[in-house]
Amino acid sequence: MGYELTVLNFVFGTGLLGLLLIISIIDLRSFRLPNALNFTLIVTGFIYGFLTFGILQSVIGAVIGYGFFVSVEIIFRTLRGIDGLGRGDAKLLAAGGAWCGWMALPYVVLFGSLFGIIASLLPIFNSHEKGWIPFGPFLALAIFCVWIAQRLVSL
Repeated sequence: MGYELTVLNFVFGTGLLGLLLIISIIDLRSFRLPNALNFTLIVTGFIYGFLTFGILQSVIGAVIGYGFFVSVEIIFRTLRGIDGLGRGDAKLLAAGGAWCGWMALPYVVLFGSLFGIIASLLPIFNSHEKGWIPFGPFLALAIFCVWIAQRLVSL
């Protein structure tokens, strides 16, 4: 079973990386995370979860991920009167929950936030006239890093 699992991880991991890269490039250029790509990530995450660690973990991860970021979005808008997080980010975190499971979500959010904070210190990310930085690329990087770390720990 070890060889089959390795091939499965390689095939799904390549797809995950490709979709996350495409989503990141789109978000960097347009501050948008396309629904079609987010939903593709969520569905493939469910399939991967079903084949590996369990569909229930995957579904719970997607629900909690989406719900958490929607809550943050609503609370921030209520307190500040402006948008600070978009629904695309919530859907991307749902995809992270589908791929990594619900227990990995705190790590995804932590690392995505750290990557975003570090990037905000770089001049290239401070060039936007409104000071906005898209969160999707950093969340995507965090999802992939956590997913890889999970594969390495399970070896």
